[in-house]
Amino acid sequence: MVLTAAEQGVRRNDRPCTVCGGVHLSQDHWKFMADMPQDPIDLIDDLTKMGFYKSRSLSIAQTLNQAELRKQLFLKMAGRGNPKRERLCNDLIQLAGGLDAAFAAAFGPKAGEFFADANRISNATRRQFLRNIAVGAALVTLVNCAPREENRQATTQSAAGGGAVGENLEKTTLRVGFIPITCATPIIMSEPLGFYQKYNLNVSVVKMPSWAAVRDSAIAGELDAYHMLAPMPIAMTLGLGSATFPIKLASIENINGQAITIANKHRDRVRGPEDFRGFKIGVPFPFSMHNLLLRYYLASGGLNPDTDVQIDPVPPPDSVARLTVGDIDAMLMPDPFNQRAVYEGAGFIHMLTKDLWPGHPCCAFAASDRWIEDHPNTFRALNKAIIDGTGYASNPANRKEIAAAISSRQFLNQPQEVVEAVLTGNFEDGLGNTQNVPDRIDFDPYPWQSFAYWISSQLTRWNFLPEERANYEEIGQEIFLTDLARELAQEIGQTPPTEELRVERLKFDEFNPEQASAYVKQQVDKFGV
Repeated sequence: MVLTAAEQGVRRNDRPCTVCGGVHLSQDHWKFMADMPQDPIDLIDDLTKMGFYKSRSLSIAQTLNQAELRKQLFLKMAGRGNPKRERLCNDLIQLAGGLDAAFAAAFGPKAGEFFADANRISNATRRQFLRNIAVGAALVTLVNCAPREENRQATTQSAAGGGAVGENLEKTTLRVGFIPITCATPIIMSEPLGFYQKYNLNVSVVKMPSWAAVRDSAIAGELDAYHMLAPMPIAMTLGLGSATFPIKLASIENINGQAITIANKHRDRVRGPEDFRGFKIGVPFPFSMHNLLLRYYLASGGLNPDTDVQIDPVPPPDSVARLTVGDIDAMLMPDPFNQRAVYEGAGFIHMLTKDLWPGHPCCAFAASDRWIEDHPNTFRALNKAIIDGTGYASNPANRKEIAAAISSRQFLNQPQEVVEAVLTGNFEDGLGNTQNVPDRIDFDPYPWQSFAYWISSQLTRWNFLPEERANYEEIGQEIFLTDLARELAQEIGQTPPTEELRVERLKFDEFNPEQASAYVKQQVDKFGV
């Protein structure tokens, strides 16, 4: 039998790895690459047949987004081979809130589009693309083999004030990703206000530039847990828009807290959903309550969201700039960016989403199935800390304190008066009116199963989720950890609901979760889309 170069290398280098104890390419991982096939297609074929690349490694590598690739290439070029210079560049990027934000600050809001265009017109070939996947999968494999001693350090400590007394925490130093929006208030405020420390956790909240970056970082294992849009755990677990990656929605971060904001140039034109025809509208992510609620609203006016308007994903931090320069006509965004648009004189608030669905879910705290399985006690403590913080944020008397704690550059990087206007509900709407809406945003950690049912129904309605896969009860029970959230809330003295399902009352109809399939048909029959 004739062996390939790769197979011969395995025979020569089948000693245990000095890092993780397993057997892979060689003890130092890289020397063996010298006599690997040079053609990337042959390279991948050889390594896949030999079992070095797990299917998960390849799928993760394939889903790494262009933004991350741009960042790594930029760091290599800017670093000029100097690790210290590269680290400095990376620190500056993080300070700006991501590479796209850094370029937007330096070159204007269209910088991200320029780099995307540059990527599209490059001379990348299929072989170069496959080589990138091969390298990416190798990096994922090597990261997964790194020593994890910090994960194995258990601690038996007590937490004050209803905390996790006597729990053995598998890991105490954690990184939790967040998008700088008021929906993330419980996750963000729990660092400066001490809720993580209360449960014996040392948590760093990590600012992320976009929801795509959150998704890709989750898949790549770069974070311990995440601030996510409520539909994202469903989409990722079912493999909608990305590789299948099981995620659990542990608790809800906020209810309400979004708005439809329209550019001032359309001030005298828009009265209802039918007036949005021909608009370009920004939403933060395809799998978001923002997108689903926008579609629900537009369809009520007889518009087909897929043909009568253009809905574009826009990272929330870029939304006001895009509205200002006319790249979008309107947006359904999380706050504080709707209020920031009013503050900057760029737009006016057309409608709060609480008027479309009072008490609707928006964002959530989530973690991967694998991380939860590896860190069950830590996950429980972390979720309890956030549920505790959410309860604190639900009290209107605490909102000004919270606004002061989270407005700084480290977190939201917004004027405190803008954040305070959102959290207190005392705000200018951009039309000359001062509004007082105390529940413009609210905080309730309970993940109703009926939330999961409605989200799944709308994913089906708009062809994100095939109807034959829309098993509402199974999706809800598998992904939304309602029972655990209730248990943890009770342990810290909250009084969560005992029911899992309720009838949800929206602006144009009622949603009975026990008749979810019929609801979709009723919507289409009533509005024509």
